[in-house]
Amino acid sequence: MPFGPLADLLLVLHGAFVLFVLAGGLLVARWPRVAWIHLPAALWGAAIEFAGFTCPLTPLEQAWRHAAGSGGYEGGFLEHYITAALYPSGLTRTIQIGLGVLVLGVNAWVYWKVWHRRT
Repeated sequence: MPFGPLADLLLVLHGAFVLFVLAGGLLVARWPRVAWIHLPAALWGAAIEFAGFTCPLTPLEQAWRHAAGSGGYEGGFLEHYITAALYPSGLTRTIQIGLGVLVLGVNAWVYWKVWHRRT
């Protein structure tokens, strides 16, 4: 089985999910029915950050990378791919909570604007 390409595909999907969690409210502004998908995704993303959990996609990607013969990595998706680029010192609990607040804040603002526009 082609575990390397599967891991790469999962990485792209995981990244797309993270972008959707953060900025999917902008899609809701255009297509309000997207809220039925975005709101649970945004709450999930914020809950992962607030609780300090690892998204289930990360261990799956790591397992597929190991099965492909390459080394996995320590930590979660955000730590390895995003935080390493933005914050070389690593993902701290404070940054993780800040990311959760950012997700909720951005999306609450967009939903408020959508709600205000529709009423």
